Amino acid sequence: MSEQARRRPPKPYRRPKKDPVRILAFEALRAVDERDAYANLVLPPLLKKAREKGDFDGRDAALATELVYGTLRRQGTYDAIVSACIDRPLREVDPPVLDVLSLGAHQLLGTRIPTHAAVSASVELARVVLGDGRAKFVNAVLRKISQHDLDTWVKQVAPPYEKDAEDHLAIVHSHPRWVVSALWDALGGGRAGIEDLLEADNERPEVTLVARPGRATTEELTGDDTLPGRWSPYAVRLAEGGEPGAIEAVKEGRAGVQDEGSQLVAIALANAPLEGRDERWLDGCAGPGGKAALLGALAAERGAALLASEKQPHRARLVERALAGNPGPYQVIAADGTRPPWRPGSFDRVLMDVPCSGLGALRRRPEARWRRRPEDLDGFAPLQRGLLREALQAVRVGGVVGYATCSPHLAETRVVVEDVLKGRGGPAVEAEWIDVRPLMPGVPALGEGPDVQLWPHLHGTDAMYLALLRRTA
Repeated sequence: MSEQARRRPPKPYRRPKKDPVRILAFEALRAVDERDAYANLVLPPLLKKAREKGDFDGRDAALATELVYGTLRRQGTYDAIVSACIDRPLREVDPPVLDVLSLGAHQLLGTRIPTHAAVSASVELARVVLGDGRAKFVNAVLRKISQHDLDTWVKQVAPPYEKDAEDHLAIVHSHPRWVVSALWDALGGGRAGIEDLLEADNERPEVTLVARPGRATTEELTGDDTLPGRWSPYAVRLAEGGEPGAIEAVKEGRAGVQDEGSQLVAIALANAPLEGRDERWLDGCAGPGGKAALLGALAAERGAALLASEKQPHRARLVERALAGNPGPYQVIAADGTRPPWRPGSFDRVLMDVPCSGLGALRRRPEARWRRRPEDLDGFAPLQRGLLREALQAVRVGGVVGYATCSPHLAETRVVVEDVLKGRGGPAVEAEWIDVRPLMPGVPALGEGPDVQLWPHLHGTDAMYLALLRRTA
């Protein structure tokens, strides 16, 4: 070192710049990881708080939302790329460091943010939330990632399709391998269909509204930022940037946010052919209340009464809120559908939208794909069968039961129904299938029946499943 260099004073320490957008995105990812929270529940209050503090405008909120959801949707792909850029197993990287790296990778590979800006902003974030030492590691890894685009990286880290189709699709489309396998089994067909489905899972879903019959009309919800629903007569789709809470009918509870697949399930049950009385309806797993509100409105048009039952008291309160103002008679109770307080044969129509893995809603809850495990299905299985058996006991002879799940996994859909009807694992219940397809007029690609599986890539809905059964004895 020269004498001049030794005399030169050290550079003063520069404090890291705090970027409210990226700090908020990091906080949301940490909540998802540490508390098993869902991004769609964590993010809105964080954004609201930032707006109230004056830190955010509309563009900032949109960027923060994209950073959180984009990172979660592509987490598997980014993990594979990060792993290729470090000299240790990924599991040995501290989770907060991995979150910063994933956020940086998404900015580099999944957005139009310039490379230098994506790296420098991520390093500044690391300095704020991790410290200067680990920020150097983040800087080194992101500079390696920035050397290639996403397609080039995927070719390097994913095995060829011909060698291992499921692992290839898992990395390319950022789904756990077991989820790829399960979805492919349920969907059937070749490569094109499963790739379309996995791509649809990674797209931002539209916000769909429901005009509750007798309380609101689709015309009331229609405006410059809306589109008509595809299949449900009560649906209106919001264009990107539309705000449901700004619509008067939504504020008043006469309309709500509800995926069109959920609307179709409730409508099909309500319109299933029925002989004799049609006076008492049951929603046996009613929380958080979207289907109950639509069923209650449809029941009211016929003079029927709805009983909405939900096991968890806090979710039962959400059902009460959703049904408030319903024009017809209804009651909300907190009760366990596997040990029901009602008498057998009490109802004419019953909906059991059972707890499930949620693999049909990965567009809305992308983090669920990383949280679920194949063994989780074993925990749901007895509950799903028990709820369906009790639903068939609850309906009168000639009455109709709808068994629904927000999962396309065969172990949660048709296998459950067939096991209950054939008496596997419990007493058989005498019931017959009803063909659901005529009850969803205009909806294409509904399969061979009699049950129906909806798909994001075919119908633009969550992957809802519905089987309709008529009790025969």
